[in-house]
Amino acid sequence: MINKRLLIKNLLAHHTENSFFDKKQQLNLHTLEGKAKFLKHVCSLSNSNPYNQSFILVGIEDEKNTIMGIDFYDDSHIQNLLNAYLENPPQIQYENVIFPHLENGMVVGLVTIYPKKGKCYFKKRIYTIDEGASFSRIGSISHPEYHTAKINNSEIVDSILKASVTNLQNTIDSVLQFVTKTHPDMKPKYHVFKEYFTLCWAGIEKVKKGEVYLSRVDIELINEQVKIFYSALDEVSITFNDDEFIITEYVKIGFRKNNRYIPFSVQKIIFSDSMTYQITSEIIFETPEIDKRHLYHLYNYYTLILNKLSQHKRLGLTEQNDLQNLCYSLMLCYLHGFKKAKEVLINHKEVFKNYKQPFLYTSFKEVMRILRKLKYETQNE
Repeated sequence: MINKRLLIKNLLAHHTENSFFDKKQQLNLHTLEGKAKFLKHVCSLSNSNPYNQSFILVGIEDEKNTIMGIDFYDDSHIQNLLNAYLENPPQIQYENVIFPHLENGMVVGLVTIYPKKGKCYFKKRIYTIDEGASFSRIGSISHPEYHTAKINNSEIVDSILKASVTNLQNTIDSVLQFVTKTHPDMKPKYHVFKEYFTLCWAGIEKVKKGEVYLSRVDIELINEQVKIFYSALDEVSITFNDDEFIITEYVKIGFRKNNRYIPFSVQKIIFSDSMTYQITSEIIFETPEIDKRHLYHLYNYYTLILNKLSQHKRLGLTEQNDLQNLCYSLMLCYLHGFKKAKEVLINHKEVFKNYKQPFLYTSFKEVMRILRKLKYETQNE
């Protein structure tokens, strides 16, 4: 099994950007421009590596190879983006890789592009990239034309992967790190599946009607140094048996004291006797029925508060308390047909980011994550 943190270190230590490896400080898949750039890089790496895996590292400062880290990115449906825009798309995997020196919740994104023969090209236009366009990787540059791969990177990629195999020392050290240093105050737990896979998790426990729920949940697959799940706000329940680890996520819906948590998704990590695993994800969210007049009130009320924040006007005490539900309430409006509600959220991203208390920006990111997952579940984009 590959230790993904070792893999990233080996790539950074021995190789500058080349025809099988790229690095980015961040991805922005909220915009068409960001999606287009990501698709272009995947297309070029795929065309130039038909016999071996290729990689994109996210959260790396370019000039000095400094590991800056990015926010945890939960996107189990990112393959749908490729399928929507690319003809002959490769299979890709996005993983959140743990580096202990980064702030809690920060990771390095690892995009693995699996080899696929044949030309990969755009089957429809996105941003400034036309239908039919194709790209190839020449050195560290993505060129806007298709070239048959002239360099076979299989040997060098295989050697990097072999040097990145996990070992018992790394596994034990990582479990101790998680239990004693990362989350010592959150009742961390671990379980070994199939006498091989070690999973650690932690969260703040809450008991409601006899059921145990967790918030601020962190779940890591230790063998691969991959963060499987991270949520700063949402409620989560966890169950497991000999073969499966099941995560049920709930989202907060409501206004002031009438908040309630609704099941949003079920994610399963399924371990097999052949020392492999797979992760499945299913959206189970059903938009609750809410009186239209109440939704109009929420929309108008929170857009008024946002206008005040944008203009640096002072908020009343009630308005300050209601900021806890601002992003979730506008999400609820969007799900009930208020299409501008999502634009309002995105347009105020910098306002959230610069607010004196971090919870507002955290809730914005959580809402964007939820809407992205709902979009990929219901569309091919």
